[in-house]
Amino acid sequence: MENLDLKQMSSMVDIIAEEKGLPRETVLNVIEQAIAAAWRKDNGDREMNVRALLDTKSGEATVYVAREVIEDEIAYNPSTEIPEKEAGGAKIGDIVEEEFTVKSFGRVAAMTAKQVVIQRLREAENDAVLTEYEDKIGTVVTGTVSRVESKLVRIDLGRANGIMPRSEQIDGEYYAVGSRIKVLIKKIERNEKGAQLILSRGSAEFVEYLFRQEVPELENGAAEIKGIAREAGRRTKIAVTSNIPGVDPVGTFVGGRGIRVQAVMNEIGDREKIDIINWSDNASEYIREALSPAEIMKVEIDGKKAKVFVTEEQQSIAIGKQGQNVRLASKLTGYDIDIELMKAAPKKKKKNVEDSLLSALEETEDEE
Repeated sequence: MENLDLKQMSSMVDIIAEEKGLPRETVLNVIEQAIAAAWRKDNGDREMNVRALLDTKSGEATVYVAREVIEDEIAYNPSTEIPEKEAGGAKIGDIVEEEFTVKSFGRVAAMTAKQVVIQRLREAENDAVLTEYEDKIGTVVTGTVSRVESKLVRIDLGRANGIMPRSEQIDGEYYAVGSRIKVLIKKIERNEKGAQLILSRGSAEFVEYLFRQEVPELENGAAEIKGIAREAGRRTKIAVTSNIPGVDPVGTFVGGRGIRVQAVMNEIGDREKIDIINWSDNASEYIREALSPAEIMKVEIDGKKAKVFVTEEQQSIAIGKQGQNVRLASKLTGYDIDIELMKAAPKKKKKNVEDSLLSALEETEDEE
């Protein structure tokens, strides 16, 4: 076999597994995928459903080509289908496999196999490293910006690399290659191409984590975050409460001279405003707080919809720039909020002294 020694590859399974820190089964599966790809290159086409099995003791490999049994006398794709009369008794819809013994590969197929081994081992190694990060999901780590692309930023975390999609970035924030930044490990995204670490600076969870570093009362249970609504780079609303009577939850999060909230803003940027409000289990009161700094006249609730009445002077404040204030309040409270103008009560007509005197005289004449 030219440029591809199956016996040598068989003997290397355990060595590669130990060197890469991968399970033996993973390495064996990678090599079998490479054999299947090489066989397909020499003997078939890309549409074929091919799998391979490698006997690590003998160094021999067997390839299986799967095809679906279809009705006789109709057009079919020989790469993926087989007529019923040729299927050896199998029924229509069944999957039958044809077995081939691997003996040799051409030069191009051998190169294909090597490329598959290198690529798949790299993917498996990356997946294994990312698995170590599963217990770190929801935490913030420091990484180095390695590359900035139009739709994402690539960040080197040391042992692993992650990406920060545009949707997870802070609007208006500049990322320079080589700079060190804090990012939240949001999730591990897995698909047919492998695993990818998704990082975030624009999520509500990122702001919550930053506050947890600044507000020790969160760890001992004295204070609690009830909800966060965020438009990264613009505005964040956070609802808080205290579990100890007499303790001001908003003041706890703001800190003396605003030192705690300022520490968070130093990380996310001063362009983003942070509204810290009191949470309430009374829906009407909660909505009033969420719409601050607007002054609310009345709240009418119907299911998950709320009509909020304000004066004309407070209307623009309640709605906010481009609807941001009411939009974040809706997200925070879970209510669909509609801002309406409070109709002014009709003014009563004032009676002057002459009118009152005439009315009194008319009443006296009537009595006589």
